[in-house]
Amino acid sequence: MRILLAILAFLVTLPPAFALTPDEQLNDPALEARARVISAQLRCLVCQNQSIDDSEAPLAKDLRTLVREQLSAGKTDAQVLDFVVERYGQFVLLKPRFEPETLILWGTPFAVLLIAGTALFLRRKRAGAAPETPLSDDEKRALERALQ
Repeated sequence: MRILLAILAFLVTLPPAFALTPDEQLNDPALEARARVISAQLRCLVCQNQSIDDSEAPLAKDLRTLVREQLSAGKTDAQVLDFVVERYGQFVLLKPRFEPETLILWGTPFAVLLIAGTALFLRRKRAGAAPETPLSDDEKRALERALQ
């Protein structure tokens, strides 16, 4: 049973390993390592929740090839990322840059926390302000009946 589970775990991890085909890899190990780092930062526009490094989509393969072509042409990592962003927009980045266009994206979590915190504070303040009133005689009798 353990062997079967080990084989299953191994098979589940294989698809991302086969996303990058041998014909895409660069001969220079340093350039290939840079390409892998850049590819891990770019979103697959088909899958949207995977990097192009992990995706098997044809568009992801095209983007991986584009990244490797740019690196082979002598571009820096920043220049390659800028080129891809210029072509496909900020959405292609798995971690968007902090710029005026992405201010809503970066600010929304903080705004939600601020609104939720304010709502909880006001609710607690209102709940604490209402004094407890003792039970009326009718309520006491109803409670006694319910408990018996």
